[in-house]
Formats: sequence, C-alpha cells, structure tokens
Amino acid sequence: MVAFLDFEKPVAELQGRIAELRETAEAGSIDIAAEVAKLEAKSERLLRDTYAKLTPWQKTQVARHPERPHLKDYVAGFVIDFMPLAGDRAFADDKAIIGGFGRIGGRRVMVIGHEKGEDTASRLRHNFGMAKPEGYRKAIRLMQLADRFGLPVVSLVDTSGAFPGVQAEERGQAEAIARSTEACLALGVPVVTAIVGEGGSGGAVALAAANRVLMFEHAVYSVISPEGCASILWRTGDKAAEAAEAMKITAADLKRLNVIDRIVQEPVGGAHRDRAAAIASLGTALGEELNELSKDGPDSLRAARRAKYLAIG
Repeated sequence: MVAFLDFEKPVAELQGRIAELRETAEAGSIDIAAEVAKLEAKSERLLRDTYAKLTPWQKTQVARHPERPHLKDYVAGFVIDFMPLAGDRAFADDKAIIGGFGRIGGRRVMVIGHEKGEDTASRLRHNFGMAKPEGYRKAIRLMQLADRFGLPVVSLVDTSGAFPGVQAEERGQAEAIARSTEACLALGVPVVTAIVGEGGSGGAVALAAANRVLMFEHAVYSVISPEGCASILWRTGDKAAEAAEAMKITAADLKRLNVIDRIVQEPVGGAHRDRAAAIASLGTALGEELNELSKDGPDSLRAARRAKYLAIG
C-alpha cells in the first residue's frame, strides 16, 4: 500500500472505501465488482487531476516520498554489469555516494550518485544521501578515472544537501564540493546528470555540472530547501510553501530558465506509484542523451559545458 501525502487525502479515502468493499465481498456472496470498478475509475481520475496542478511545495513532498526509487533501484533497473568502486584513497568510503563502472544501453559508463536508503537502517548507513568530503573526493576520483579511460559519466542526484556536521567542515566540506564541481567541468568526456528526487544546494551541483541535466517531472532542484529559505527570510519554517513558490524549484520553472535541459515524465501519481515505469523512462532518456553527446570531442564538450553555465542567469 502506497503511503499517501497530505494533499492526497481524497484519493486515500476512495482507496480506503475500495478496500472495505473488497473485504465485504470476501466475507459474503455479494457481487460488488461494478461498484469497485466505478470507484477505481473515480480514484484514478482524481489522482490524475491532483497531480496535474501540484504546487511547488506539493512537488517537494513528492520528491521526498520515501517510496520513490533510489540510486540502487536505477542501477538494478538499467545499468548492466555494475561494478561498484569504493573509497576516496585518503580518509574513508562515504556510502552516501555510490559509484562504479557499468553499461547503459550497451555503452560503458561511470555511474555516480547519491543513495538515501530505503529503511531506517539503510538510511542511517547512507546518511540520508548527505555526503561528507570523502564522498565528493570519491566522486572526483571516479570522474577522473572515467576521463582517463574515455568513459561518459552519468550522475544521479538525490540529496537534501551535503552533510553540514562539524567533522565534515573540519575535513574540508566546502573545498571538496568546489573541487568536485571543478572536476565535472574539466572532464573531456560526456557528462549527463539526472535530478531524480531532491537536488539540494552545492551538494547536488557537485555532481551536476554536466553537459546535459535531466530532471524528473516531480523532482525539485534549488540552492536551499524551502524550509531553510523560509527560516532565513521569515524566521519560521511555516512559510515553506510560500518560499517554494518564490524559489522556482520545479522542473517546469527550471526548464524555462535554462537551468535544466530536459524533463522526464513520471507515471501518474509520481515515480513511487510505478517504479518500474519511472526507472525504464529514465534509462531510455539517459541512453538518448549519451548517444547524442558521443558525437562530440573533448574540447567541444568542455566548451559547451562552459558556455552552458556562463549563460545561466
């Protein structure tokens, strides 16, 4: 059973009514097939109408849904022969960022991305996708390895931001993020990024300074969370919805502002409602972008990346 968000209560009520009718039918000999079909059609229509007019704050809630696919799901879905590589060769292996060799659409690539985890234990193990300096230094190592062997880099971004703890700051968090961003821009191979959930602050940009930036329909991408913005501007997180509206964090807004290049459509009701379809859709989009960028040489890729980011704003 999918966990419903606050704004999905009418849909949840209909689904609850459908479940009750089915239990009634199982307990007796009443034929309620027609009534169930009618309610299911109404529920699907209501879900479609709701998701057609989501506010930026509601999209933020969808992007954070705990049942959305995560990096490991995408790797299992469309990356063949994935070989994970660990460690930054300096301090530790940060499990908030996972990377390694693999194949997408028959093409050898380096895949790097944030992993949030799927339950309490794995979320703690992956630090909720909030990387520390060693995570970004691992990403740098893997990007440079890909560059050495002429392999495209595919990054999947899903983080509320880099880890803000004291130990991370002591080990050079800001410098590591800046170096990772610099490494992205310097690569002589194609770099394709997909914002699959949350794209938060420099922790996201460090893996997303790419030739092509894709974004799921209900993902969000911003310099700070709506709650953080509201806390700074109004000294309260209660105005997060207002902040989300003003910040232009949705895929449609960012496509219009040329911050991203392509919107990947999600199944009705979000990627968490049909994970297989969402994963397949992203895999197809990434394959198409890699095929297009494979025509360009190192100098052309670097120049296009530079022009892209200098033109923003």
